[in-house]
Amino acid sequence: MKFLQGAAFALAATAGLAFGQEIRIAHVYDKTGPLEAYAKQSHTGLMMGLEYLTGGSMAIGGRKLVVIEKDTQSKPDVGKSELGAAFGDDKADIAIGPVNSGVGIAMLPVAEEYKKILVVEPAVADSITGDKWNRYIFRTSRNSTQDAVAGAAALPANASIGTLAQDYAFGRDGVKAFKEALASVGAKAKIVHEEYAPQQTTDFTAPAQRLFEALKDKPGRKVIVVIWAGPHPMAKLMDLKPERFGIEVAPGGNILPVMKGWKNFAGTEGAIYYYYGFPRNKMNDWLVKEHEKRYGQPPDFFTAGGFAAASAVVTAIRKAGGTDTEKLIAAMEGMSFDTPKGTMTFRKEDHQALQPMYHFRIKKSQKNEWDLLELVREIPASQLPIPIRNR
Repeated sequence: MKFLQGAAFALAATAGLAFGQEIRIAHVYDKTGPLEAYAKQSHTGLMMGLEYLTGGSMAIGGRKLVVIEKDTQSKPDVGKSELGAAFGDDKADIAIGPVNSGVGIAMLPVAEEYKKILVVEPAVADSITGDKWNRYIFRTSRNSTQDAVAGAAALPANASIGTLAQDYAFGRDGVKAFKEALASVGAKAKIVHEEYAPQQTTDFTAPAQRLFEALKDKPGRKVIVVIWAGPHPMAKLMDLKPERFGIEVAPGGNILPVMKGWKNFAGTEGAIYYYYGFPRNKMNDWLVKEHEKRYGQPPDFFTAGGFAAASAVVTAIRKAGGTDTEKLIAAMEGMSFDTPKGTMTFRKEDHQALQPMYHFRIKKSQKNEWDLLELVREIPASQLPIPIRNR
């Protein structure tokens, strides 16, 4: 009996030692649900980023990286529960995710409760680093205001604008941010009508007709700005022929399979977080080459985001010398780190990653199925005035 007790004690001690030698990263994301296409890209980018940044060893300082996957199902209550399980049961040192902004907002208090860092990627609602924020939250994805300011910079001057957005945190924060962005960049364009539709809307006839009615008699250029996650309404709006009223549609950037359907809209301009052909740096070169080799197509919007989150985590752990939360916070506030987009920097006041954005134009002449956009200009972080909203 003494031998068995001693063996059991030794086994437990060995298991505890091995566990302590791991760095446990929880990816709590929308693995199933309406945003699973985005989520899959995010996870691919995360894993490729960890691989690249550790030289293929998947270890930092001799400690093995263990990635724990948790599915939020795009449901706030599930996301909250799964993050709690990741920190409480799985002993995750740090977490990344989710995709859905409503889920992200629900998860924020859990990070504070467990005093563990949550790197938000790719949820974008301003409130995540605004009035819902706490000191354990860092965000590598852009926020709604960064989208909005970049979008405003890509708009024609003196335009009359109608907005079409989803009726939840992402869409409403996006329109609010867009209004503020127009003022912050000194644009003379004016929003004359707002339309909000449920997330699962497939028939856009009614909101489109209201937008057409509000815009058709306005002088100068008339533009519908679309703020949408998931299956994009661009093609359906164009099917309703807004050009009859001299109305243009300005989409935000989206994933490659969606933008493939925009080939008939050559010359249309907008702003985007990432397009594989725009950044010029070694990290992006590797990502594009390896992703094409492994998956037969270039990396996408959210692939780059997952990679950026990996870079933030690896850079922070190395800088902090481990996974102690307080040391990580000290290391990450004001920290700059390389990403496929170039350098990002966590602002100390709200832990939002400041980063460049891109003004694009849909190509008229496309060499292959993924040759979709041309770069009008990179908009540097210094030209994206992002207010601090957590005060």
